[in-house]
Amino acid sequence: MSEKVLMKGNEALGEAAIQAGCRHFFGYPITPQTELSAYLSKKMPKVGGTFLQAESEIAAINMVLGAAGSGVRAMTSSSSPGISLKSEGVSYIAGSDVPAVIINVQRGGPGLGSIQPSQADYWQATKALGHGDFQLFVLAPSTVQEMADFVALAFETAEKYRMPAMILSDGMLGQMMEPVVFPDSTEIHEGDKSWAASGHKNQRKHNVVNSLYIEAKDLEQKVVERYKRYELVKANEQRSESYLTEDADIVVVAFGASSRVSRSAVNAARAKGIKAGLFRPITLWPYPVDALEKTIGTAKKYLVVEMNMGQMIEDVKLAVNGRKPVEFFGRTGGIIPTPQEVLAQIEALAK
Repeated sequence: MSEKVLMKGNEALGEAAIQAGCRHFFGYPITPQTELSAYLSKKMPKVGGTFLQAESEIAAINMVLGAAGSGVRAMTSSSSPGISLKSEGVSYIAGSDVPAVIINVQRGGPGLGSIQPSQADYWQATKALGHGDFQLFVLAPSTVQEMADFVALAFETAEKYRMPAMILSDGMLGQMMEPVVFPDSTEIHEGDKSWAASGHKNQRKHNVVNSLYIEAKDLEQKVVERYKRYELVKANEQRSESYLTEDADIVVVAFGASSRVSRSAVNAARAKGIKAGLFRPITLWPYPVDALEKTIGTAKKYLVVEMNMGQMIEDVKLAVNGRKPVEFFGRTGGIIPTPQEVLAQIEALAK
């Protein structure tokens, strides 16, 4: 393995994309993800790739659709309001069964909101990023190392199931610096591209990348087929991390930056004799319900911690299904909860 390199999370995403074989990036600057675009603007030309700052977020996502439709690895990145502008294009990508990767380094909202970290795009990423019946494969890193590691995973999963994938980060992880290790050599595992519109040379039938179906029955058939693939994603791709949950009375559920804060709070609670543990979803879709189910037997209460007004809590409640109480603590508007605040919530539940 290579030596550790101190990098910003945004820069680690860019380097990981290059190592994963991505040679086509289309974006538009927005805080707090601009370092990712800046990094790739310098590095992509050196590896024979394409970096293009589009005239808008809408243009950028449609460039991704065009490039990815030819079978190459293509990526875009933005932050919350920019992702909203890309939503129609993401729906086109999903409707065309084209694999692509979208990075969201979240900031406070709604509207222009703030440039501070947030997790208020959870619903957008997992429930309704664009119109129609479709899902994204959504990964939530909690460290700079995971931000680097998840890029290749996002591309591979997107290609395996022919669907868009999103890495849902936030301004805290994007801007913070941590040591990260990149492998000395990267094996690129690309999926089957026989569907791609990459030139037929009169040796095969023409491939058409399309999301338009005039006949209702044809569209229904296509959507139903797509949802059968989603069931395979649910069965095979759930990822999570459990920390001190084996005997935990209070299980804190948090993802991304909030999970870092929550882990410190859990350690502090344990030092005070409170049996607390942390369940960290790594895939937000598919939600890791199978692993969460394993905590039901011992947990007495759940505490969901998010940097929003309560979004993931709905998926936790669905998984728990009324069998145990599920409480919520969150900060929003770009405010990061502190370990002391989360500890106070754990202590209150313990009483």
